[in-house]
Amino acid sequence: MNSLIKSVWTDYVAPLVSRPDRVQVAAACWRIGANGKEVLLVTSRDTKRWILPKGWPVDGLSGAGSALREAWEEAGVKEAKATDTSIGSYRYEKGLEGGSHVTCTTYVYDVEVLTLLDDYPEQAERDRRWVSPKEAATMVDEPELRALLTSF
Repeated sequence: MNSLIKSVWTDYVAPLVSRPDRVQVAAACWRIGANGKEVLLVTSRDTKRWILPKGWPVDGLSGAGSALREAWEEAGVKEAKATDTSIGSYRYEKGLEGGSHVTCTTYVYDVEVLTLLDDYPEQAERDRRWVSPKEAATMVDEPELRALLTSF
């Protein structure tokens, strides 16, 4: 009987009530520093954990275009070259107002930073830091993002 209930749940009920992942885009901003490649991390507004600049796709913009907009708003990336296709993705649980959570799949775009400004929309809400990809991988919470940064 238990296996019948489990089977009905797995095969019929769960697919009907589960929601698909939400989609976000992120900018893997980088430059060549004195010691080689560096990645730009920012803090999230609420939890202050280290993340890549990321957010919801913007109507009328490609994934890369949306990622570039997030890089400007959250990190001050004014001029950059971005890849048209994602270099990978990771999943995480995003907290929403009211305490609920949604699973997000975040597509990451390679962004070579050409100009970084100190005056940008969210400068008062976030910290930012250039670090090596290896160090960046130790600073983020999401295992799939860690793997992506390690291979970066």
